[in-house]
Amino acid sequence: MSIPTRRAVLAGAGLLATAGPAALAQPAGFPDRPLRLVLPYAPGGVVDTVGRIIARGLGEELRQPMVAENRPGAGGVIGTDAVAKAAADGTTLLLMDPAVVINPSLQARVPYDPFRDLTPVSILTSSPLVLVVAPGLPVRSVAELVAHGRADRGSLSYASAGVGTTPHLAGEMFSLRSGIAATHVPYRGIAAAYADMMSGQVSYAFSSIAGALPLIEDGRLRALATTGEAPSPALPALPTMLSAGVADFVVDLWLGLFLPAATPAEVVQRLHAAVVAVLGRPEVVAALARVGAQPRGTTTAEARAILRREHDAWRMVITQAGITL
Repeated sequence: MSIPTRRAVLAGAGLLATAGPAALAQPAGFPDRPLRLVLPYAPGGVVDTVGRIIARGLGEELRQPMVAENRPGAGGVIGTDAVAKAAADGTTLLLMDPAVVINPSLQARVPYDPFRDLTPVSILTSSPLVLVVAPGLPVRSVAELVAHGRADRGSLSYASAGVGTTPHLAGEMFSLRSGIAATHVPYRGIAAAYADMMSGQVSYAFSSIAGALPLIEDGRLRALATTGEAPSPALPALPTMLSAGVADFVVDLWLGLFLPAATPAEVVQRLHAAVVAVLGRPEVVAALARVGAQPRGTTTAEARAILRREHDAWRMVITQAGITL
């Protein structure tokens, strides 16, 4: 659940730097038609923003149009399941966050198995969340938010992008680590929650930086901290949750690229090579940095290991918090 260490970042940079022309060899006939990238949340958050950056780059690299399609619902389950059941020809891809491995532990009937029905191409990016509060809430630090919640138990509520999403579980983790009680208010995408936060109907949220940054910059939301191991380059003045006094609180809103499980290995390899090339482009790195994301570009094997660790770690949070649907 943590943002990659410096060693992992340097290793990813080495992967990007060593990809040569041979790595980009294209399987015969692929792709021979436009591709589709499913984004399983509503527009406005980091999945949507990063997804469109990646779709544009992959379309250019593969020399076929790649259309980004929002398919929100059920905390990402609807869009994820659509890709899991799509034709395994490499033309339908999924960009998804940790909820891909969270939902099976949280929801009784998830129609896909993330390890059986999907093949990860790569973990593309890492990004911390940002803790934002309603501008009318009388707190200006994480410590003050915790004190407010403890003094007036039951008065706080927090928004999320939907049940089972990383912002939802970050909110539950915050309650566990800080000892406060807050009511979860799920929305169909975090962007839908911002208006209620600005009007004071919801107290706070753990949001993607991509979605919240414009509202933070113009004062419509107040940012208290980010959730990485180190301050975010996009919001360098903010403390981390760790440095703000919340022990064992690191959350990485990583984004991964997935295909249906039966996709031929040579197609997976071609798409991985294209991902490495796109993440190595300076303009892509700059665009990602503007929304608080850092490129990773893991191998497929590394992605599988990350998915298993994330599944096990978040399942523990779900169990400790007693979250049921």
